[in-house]
Amino acid sequence: MLLSYDWLSQYLKLKLDPESLGEKIERTSVEVDSVTKRSTGLKKLIVGQILSIEKHPDAGHLNICQVDVGAAEPQQIVCGAPNVEVGKKVIVAMPGARVAGNVKIKKAKMRGVKSDGMICALDEIGFPKDVVPDEWKDGIYFLPDDAKLGDEVYDYLGMNDPMLDLDVTPNRGDMLSMRGVVYDLAAVLDQKPDFTVQPEAATGQESSADVIAATADDQLASQYHLQVVKNVQVHPSPLWLQIRLWNAGIKPINNVVDVTNYVMLFLGQPLHAYDLSQLPAANLEVRRARPGEKITTLDEAERELNDQDVVITSGDQPVALAGLMGGDSTRVTNETTTIVLEAGVFDSVLTRKMAQKENLHTDASQRFERGVDHGDVITALNYAAGMIQSLADGQASQGVVTGSQAPVNERVIKITADRINHVLGTDLSAATINEIFTRLGFGVVDNHGEFTVTIPTRCWDLQIDADLIEEVARIYGYDNIPETLPVTQTTEGGLTSKQHAMRKSRQTLQGMGLNHAISYSLTTPEKAAMFMLQQSFSTDLQWPMTKDHSVLRMNLVSGLLDDVTYNQARGVENVSLYEQGRVFYKDQEDQIRPTEVEHVAGAISGTMPIASWNQQVRPVDFFLLKGIVAQYLQTLSLQGTITYESTEQLAQMHPGRTALIKLDDEVIGFLGQVHPNTTKQFKVKPTYVFELDFDRLMTAPKHEAQYQVVSSLPGIKRDIAMLVADDVTNKQIETIIWKRGGAYLHTVTLFDVYVGEHVPAGKKSLAYTLSFENPQETLQDDVVNQAMAKVEQHLQAELNAEIR
Repeated sequence: MLLSYDWLSQYLKLKLDPESLGEKIERTSVEVDSVTKRSTGLKKLIVGQILSIEKHPDAGHLNICQVDVGAAEPQQIVCGAPNVEVGKKVIVAMPGARVAGNVKIKKAKMRGVKSDGMICALDEIGFPKDVVPDEWKDGIYFLPDDAKLGDEVYDYLGMNDPMLDLDVTPNRGDMLSMRGVVYDLAAVLDQKPDFTVQPEAATGQESSADVIAATADDQLASQYHLQVVKNVQVHPSPLWLQIRLWNAGIKPINNVVDVTNYVMLFLGQPLHAYDLSQLPAANLEVRRARPGEKITTLDEAERELNDQDVVITSGDQPVALAGLMGGDSTRVTNETTTIVLEAGVFDSVLTRKMAQKENLHTDASQRFERGVDHGDVITALNYAAGMIQSLADGQASQGVVTGSQAPVNERVIKITADRINHVLGTDLSAATINEIFTRLGFGVVDNHGEFTVTIPTRCWDLQIDADLIEEVARIYGYDNIPETLPVTQTTEGGLTSKQHAMRKSRQTLQGMGLNHAISYSLTTPEKAAMFMLQQSFSTDLQWPMTKDHSVLRMNLVSGLLDDVTYNQARGVENVSLYEQGRVFYKDQEDQIRPTEVEHVAGAISGTMPIASWNQQVRPVDFFLLKGIVAQYLQTLSLQGTITYESTEQLAQMHPGRTALIKLDDEVIGFLGQVHPNTTKQFKVKPTYVFELDFDRLMTAPKHEAQYQVVSSLPGIKRDIAMLVADDVTNKQIETIIWKRGGAYLHTVTLFDVYVGEHVPAGKKSLAYTLSFENPQETLQDDVVNQAMAKVEQHLQAELNAEIR
């Protein structure tokens, strides 16, 4: 909210400069983003009067103006604005002036005609285009007739008024009005605010109830009131009112609409004005919208509604979105003569949801979302009606029409001085606390340090005793609260076993050449459903910020592929990444909270390792990735048996180069090459990936770490080569060797595979090295010979191997 320093000065005796006041507000109430003046950086902008106009001889759209700027001779200025007019006082940028964007104005020639300066529009001197009134948006601005020639223009346009930009938190909706800020700062500065709101008496003889009827669902609007003002004359607002609005970032429209916006800034109560002649019927109702209903709002956007929206209807036709924006068909125009003023209190949650759904965040919705003063609604309505009587020559009808009115009571909270001092660590006397409550405008009854505090309705955010403690703290001054250390028991910190395992995993994968990546947990529905280890319903966001981040991920690989895409698009051909993070599963579609499961995944594209003078590189393939995964799983000391099973279940993976990873009979992950169609979709080069269920790995039984002394006794190595059928796997051979190799078999290593010349068709040659060790005594050849004989015997019997 933009807070006017000059306007605030009308109600408080401000001895602080704007910057110091901003610092005071920030230390006690809400954050202040900035303190600025619109005139800052501008230079030599003065009042001038157009004396004469003649057409440019070589450009029909240009006019040569003689402008009196209070000097001995008029300035000749060439101007292209369509609304130049003799006798009007205008904004003149003299040669050497600085206008918006730090643009310097120089003497120039326009199509051969001398131009000594510039006649300016509002946006050319720093006003945002969205606050410039429509009557001036396509031309220069006319200053008031009493503006003195040669004076700087800043005071005439409110540009010297320092504006404090308040970043109002959701719990301080009272600070979204001048009234709320005045009462709050009065307490901070220890002043009594001179703030009185006395609505002008209605001059009309007719009752509002004779003109309009109102009904409202009190679950949607706890209050809903209407008042009629007749015989209005709609025209631009006086300059003082326009200045109040455009300095607050609101575009002046006309004297009726501007009054509703002014009262919102003044009292914090949003209002809306309808043209009675354009209402479909003489009634207004607050109800839920029906699916498929449509309304065109004041921003000229057509909006389709659903049953979660709240609308104002007339004759059962939607004419406004409750708490957000009115309808275009009932807007107040220059032809309007009778208006219906509306003031209500709309449900904050429904207002916020509707604003998010429609992407329509307005000044009104900002206030309804945070709350408004329930005790001031009718006062604000009557005040606006009185202003319209004065500024639009209208006649306000007697009374208001009420569609709903929930009881409004001041809240009473009890608290003790001991409680306040205990929480704050202070030693404030009961008298000091009583004084603070009084400065805040609360009703206080002090019974020897036991306070009964009555909270006015303008402070609706104060509900429990903790809120009162906060009020005491901020008014007393956070800087004045003594520093104290909390009294508590110390506990020894440490990592859980899972946290230790996660850190070890990162060290292991990084040690094998993979770089740590962190991807978004939110993705698209299509990417979320890829590479899934289990069936799951998706978890959709109700209000996603973008379409690309609308669903919680159910895999890590798709995020890693996005990272590979990003790198390769920037010339990084060799990418090796891993990520450890959570995926989100839902067993049932109506499950409220998804189950969070920790996964670890990797993606490698290009070559690995990087080429250097002493090492060759090779393109990444299935076996390189499998080696990385196998090495990683080995570090976890799993008791079960890890197996790799070829699969075609994953549609996004290459059917001939993908394997499920199983721990005993349980699937814990997969690895392999990404399907060419998928790599084309992600625009990446051939890429190999893996993903593991880290939580299942953590809960799996583990071997306890056992350390053995390296044997000082010599071992024995024997090689064995054999011919086996093509369909015999390395796993089958190693299983037999380990089973029949005896107690002293230490390692088994495959060192040669050959298929080709001198090997029969349908056969392959495999060669292994078997190492034997006995840490207790020197190993004898006879023992090893017996073990080797048994291995050969069973290989021949079970696999029909031919020992070579």
